[in-house]
Amino acid sequence: MGERRVLLAPLDPVHDVGLKMVKRALDEAGHATILLPPDLPVEEIVRRAVEHQVDTVLVGRTLGYNVPEELARLVDVMEATGLRSRVRLGVGGMAVRPELAAELGFDRGFGPGTTPAEAVAFVEGRDYQPPAPGEGGRKPDLTAGYSYRVHDPGIARTLETIAAGTVAWARERTTPGVERARIRRQLLAADPGSGAELRQEYLTHCDPRIQAFYREGVPAGRTRPLRREEILALESAAGARRLEPLRLRHRRSRPAVFVQYGTGCPLMDIAHNRVGEGWGADGLVHFDPSWSARCEGLMEGYHTHEEDGSLLTLENLSAVGAARQPWTLWQVRAHRGLNTPETVVLAAAAGADLTKVNMVYGSLGAGTDPGRLLVDGVECLALAAEFGLPLDVVTNEELCGVPAAKAFAGMLIVAAIAVHLGARPLLQPLFCLSPDVMVNGQMDDNFLDYNAAKVHALRAIMDAPIWPGAPIGFLTHTEDRVQSAVTTALHAALASSLDVDAITIASTDEAYSGGAIAAASRVDTLRATAEAFRFFGSAGMAPTGRAREWAGELVEAIGRILEAVLARGTLEVALYQGLLGGPGDGAYPGRAGRGTVSRR
Repeated sequence: MGERRVLLAPLDPVHDVGLKMVKRALDEAGHATILLPPDLPVEEIVRRAVEHQVDTVLVGRTLGYNVPEELARLVDVMEATGLRSRVRLGVGGMAVRPELAAELGFDRGFGPGTTPAEAVAFVEGRDYQPPAPGEGGRKPDLTAGYSYRVHDPGIARTLETIAAGTVAWARERTTPGVERARIRRQLLAADPGSGAELRQEYLTHCDPRIQAFYREGVPAGRTRPLRREEILALESAAGARRLEPLRLRHRRSRPAVFVQYGTGCPLMDIAHNRVGEGWGADGLVHFDPSWSARCEGLMEGYHTHEEDGSLLTLENLSAVGAARQPWTLWQVRAHRGLNTPETVVLAAAAGADLTKVNMVYGSLGAGTDPGRLLVDGVECLALAAEFGLPLDVVTNEELCGVPAAKAFAGMLIVAAIAVHLGARPLLQPLFCLSPDVMVNGQMDDNFLDYNAAKVHALRAIMDAPIWPGAPIGFLTHTEDRVQSAVTTALHAALASSLDVDAITIASTDEAYSGGAIAAASRVDTLRATAEAFRFFGSAGMAPTGRAREWAGELVEAIGRILEAVLARGTLEVALYQGLLGGPGDGAYPGRAGRGTVSRR
């Protein structure tokens, strides 16, 4: 592509800033530019174009009285001199639209929101391709470049001993969830119509609700199968068109921004996800119904759910996954219930990019029996390693009241087990006003220091990716949409300043709606986050020295807690005895699945 000679002519009496920005972009692209002073007669513009033998003329003008006539006269004069047939002609400015430009005889019209890159593409005679999110349109690998090395030798030995012991303990045991995952893999590999015996074996590991679905066609848990016309609409919607999304980040390449979905209806999920992607979201997080975490077994087919959370079936997942954009990361969480291993199997089969597992949170803050979830969780981590699915290790037990040091000790143990099995974990601290923080006052002055301390502490312990989430700003939001959008944006800016790998954000009504989440409310927080990233750019926030002090205290406390867990002999005993969160913290060992662990 050779050098182009471009004449830039501001027809506006005074304003030429837009053309100056285009000139800079053209100069950087290696083209020769001539910028005229504002408000020259059209005859003078044409004379200069002939004099400099330009290839392209770009005109800037805000529309007003008689302006269309003036622009049309420029085209007439160029035609009269024979210049129009060999020169590309573009016009830009407020209220300029492509249709009007074409009607006036211009080759291209550039309206509000036009970027200099679009003008450069026009000058070079090529179609403009907006940059896609991620790395040049590719999905980013959030775990790339991390060694998972534990920096302190003592903590490293403790974590590895706990991890190896937990894996050995779990491998001697099985559960209905582990068996269902094994059978589900066989069903997925079997020829259609040849899995009758396998399905009967599957049902022996299910509770009566799921058995009734397969044997009698009775939907479970306030669900219903989609009607044929709904399935056709779903399949049509899954044929995703390529979007031209807004870009959230301004200067930095991270964090990736995830939004959560789980409307109950896969068709609505696709609609919400398109909104999120269109406004710049890099990733989607699947939320399933809460009741399914306590239900032994999963249904099949296309289903909708009356309440929040979208049913985990391969058909539902595949439809939602097929509709996402090529660069969009997709996480299917599996971290807290009785179907965790099978969920990882389905997530991989549907093409998910990530999953989510934390046996400590699931057994102390989400109602699953510790022994049961440890066996299932180790199987989950092994499957994630086999399928190449990175996983985040969420610390939502902080929302119960568990102190950050205990939650982080549990997160690091799960991460160590994952690494031991060959999986790639992401550490997910909460940026939240937790009950423990409310009681002890770490955020009485500001929300920066303690959240920054969490990131500093984790980095001091392990070289691993960090993904604050679940979502950022939890318990700092109110019912007011403006306040919720602002506090999300400020937490996002803090995460960007700390150079974390990803964040999860909620819509402005997500924590308080008590019902359906509006698409406009999702746009609120995405726009606010983009504005915060634009405001700070490559600059950042500056926590006080207290952040480093608290980080040091967290590291010391985590080390003590890990030693205490090791002294208990097994992680199961440590969980039952409350070392990683107990009744005094607001955490209680779960009961779902109790008594279902058996020896192999």
